[in-house]
Amino acid sequence: MAAASAALATGLSFSAAAQSGYPTKPITLVVPFPAGGTTDIVARIVADKLGQQLGQAVVVDNRGGAGGSIGTTFLSKAAPDGYTLGIATASTHGINPAVYPRLSYDATKDFTPITNLASVPNVMSIHPSVKATDMKAFIALAQTQPGKLAYGSAGNGSVSHMMGELFKMSSKTELLHVPYKGVGPALNDALAGQVQVLFDNLPSSLPFIEGGKLRALAVAAPKRVAALPNVPTFAELGLGEVNDAAWFGLIAPANLPADLQNKLHAAAVKVLALPEVKAKLEKLGATPVGDTPAHFAAQIKSEVAKNKRVAAAAKISLD
Repeated sequence: MAAASAALATGLSFSAAAQSGYPTKPITLVVPFPAGGTTDIVARIVADKLGQQLGQAVVVDNRGGAGGSIGTTFLSKAAPDGYTLGIATASTHGINPAVYPRLSYDATKDFTPITNLASVPNVMSIHPSVKATDMKAFIALAQTQPGKLAYGSAGNGSVSHMMGELFKMSSKTELLHVPYKGVGPALNDALAGQVQVLFDNLPSSLPFIEGGKLRALAVAAPKRVAALPNVPTFAELGLGEVNDAAWFGLIAPANLPADLQNKLHAAAVKVLALPEVKAKLEKLGATPVGDTPAHFAAQIKSEVAKNKRVAAAAKISLD
């Protein structure tokens, strides 16, 4: 009873703070990955303008490590007062809950979703030496030589690893998984033909696809990508389960008062509508989203469930 009363009092105090002119001091935005990566870049594009919308600085705090788990755990334990926000990704809120059995946060319960900020297409590409010009031909080829074709990923439990395993399940093919320490080494070996297949975020692979050094078979995106108009989506090819883009969302600790959630959502949507923000995101290959908190929450729940199924089928479990 005392605990419930304390929680109620805490919630009321935060709500009262919101009504008295939130925010009245700078806001910390926890990015659970190192500076310089796509997550950090997206966060900084949004943080600057979000601060202008709210009238207080939004300061990025990079807390990388353990696939994003360190910074995300830190956020889960912060006060739900609107002064500590964070970035959620397909890794932190889709894959980590599925592959780390001792994860110290619950992706669906320990956070308040605000909005999905942006999505970035993923792409499946092959080395030009592979004798297949489209997905149908590739699947037919792979099915005739199970385990002979290898795909590179950014590491065990990465987005590209889960995408590769989901592709195998959906296409009924058997590819050899070769994990690397990051997308850079995987991309280099794909370009050299050391691995025949690569699953990757589109921005890092696009220059090599355009230059003819990789052949794109499909993109994971809601619709075809303007830069690759002749490359179909996985959904078009009957592989809808693989058709998930990478994403970057805005979240807060659980139990954020509804008035703060609404204010932050409204401000974020305004930021995403700014032409200069759209231009910066599109330069990364990202598309602004700005969906409702309820829709974003449903997306997280769905991705956790799907990745748990994939991890169980592929026997992926990390310490």
